[in-house]
This record gives sequence, structure tokens and C-alpha cells, in this order.
Amino acid sequence: MSLVPDNLNYTEEHEWLKVQEDGQARVGITDYAQDSLSDVVFVELPEVGDQFAKGDIMAVAESVKAASDIYAPISGKIISINEKLEESPELVNESPYEFGWMVLIEPKGEVNGLLDAASYRESVD
Repeated sequence: MSLVPDNLNYTEEHEWLKVQEDGQARVGITDYAQDSLSDVVFVELPEVGDQFAKGDIMAVAESVKAASDIYAPISGKIISINEKLEESPELVNESPYEFGWMVLIEPKGEVNGLLDAASYRESVD
């Protein structure tokens, strides 16, 4: 059974999003997604300043099994990336919700249409 923290929002494509106190949103992939990928060996992240619409491919996680597209859960501008993933992509597997986050997005508009933890749990169980 996958770990699904209650304080996050989720997409059906297995991304998570946490709106921080300053209104910016931290994004990564879920425990279920990292487990499905198995050992992540490379993460291709966007550039700071890149803008995405909700549903756009914004990153790629490559594992020993496959490469998987990572979609923007919301529209907005990338204001920071997790540079630690360049040297240590395994953080995505070891700590998908804490140290393995991928990007920080400045949302354009409201953050809505995402799943809460209970709905996401139902989709993966």
C-alpha cells in the first residue's frame, strides 16, 4: 500500500502538489508513481522561468524500467527546481514527498480540480 499524505493534493497521473504559505506550489511524484517506476536513475527538470499549462509535460523521470512523463498539475511558472536530483535522482524513490520534490511553481490562477488524499487513495488501491 502506497503512502498518501493527507496534507497534499494529487492528480490522476500520480503527481502531488502542496500549496505553501507563500502561495507557491511544490510538486513531485507520488509514492505509488516512484514504486511503479522502480529505481529512478535520471530526472529531467524544466528550466526556472518556464511556463506550463495544466496537463503539459514539464519533466521526465527515467528509471531502470522506463521513462515516464511528469505533467504539470496546475498552470504556472517554474520558480525553482530541486537541483539535488541532478546528483541524487534516487531521492525520488527514497523520499518522494520530502527530499525528492521536483519543482516549485508560481500558480497562475486557482489551484482546483485536484484530488484530495482520500480520492487519490481510492484510485490507486
